Amino acid sequence: MGHKRITMTSKGQVKSVEDIEPKIISAEITDMPKNMFDPMPIVIATFEDGSVEEVFEYYPDEISFTPQEFKGLTMAQAKHLKFKKDRDYLRS
Repeated sequence: MGHKRITMTSKGQVKSVEDIEPKIISAEITDMPKNMFDPMPIVIATFEDGSVEEVFEYYPDEISFTPQEFKGLTMAQAKHLKFKKDRDYLRS
């Protein structure tokens, strides 16, 4: 996963190359557990490059998400969102 951004000089020479993570264009969250033996919900994202990946699973009795929260984020940003919500829950 990932793209490269290439910056060129005015003379057509490569000035710099940097990795670019694709952004999430849509996300879905699997069903919430109905009993203690059901699997935890999983966030699944579709990226602008067409790839579909599992982002993470979470404990819905501690934190919650909506699919709209992920639109426009990279994978790293989406995982950081979970980290922040987990941290805030643990501090409360």
